[in-house]
Amino acid sequence: MDTSMVVDLGRQALWMTILISAPMLAVALLVGLIIGVFQAATSINEQTLSFIPKLLSIGLAAAVFGGWMINTLVDYTRVLYGRIPGLFG
Repeated sequence: MDTSMVVDLGRQALWMTILISAPMLAVALLVGLIIGVFQAATSINEQTLSFIPKLLSIGLAAAVFGGWMINTLVDYTRVLYGRIPGLFG
């Protein structure tokens, strides 16, 4: 088994993890930042004020980006299965 191929597979797996998680993390970051600025401006220190909007926005992001995320993962899995003979052959 070629070590460069294994390193390449690892790099692709990490990139795919970043790519798939980026929309959800970006939405959570943006909503958290907006809520944090609002809390700082109004001196409201309620924990649920940041939790509930983040939860709802992540759910909305999952509904919007879910199809793309699934298709990307399925395509990556097909590529991985296609590379199996080259790994051990």
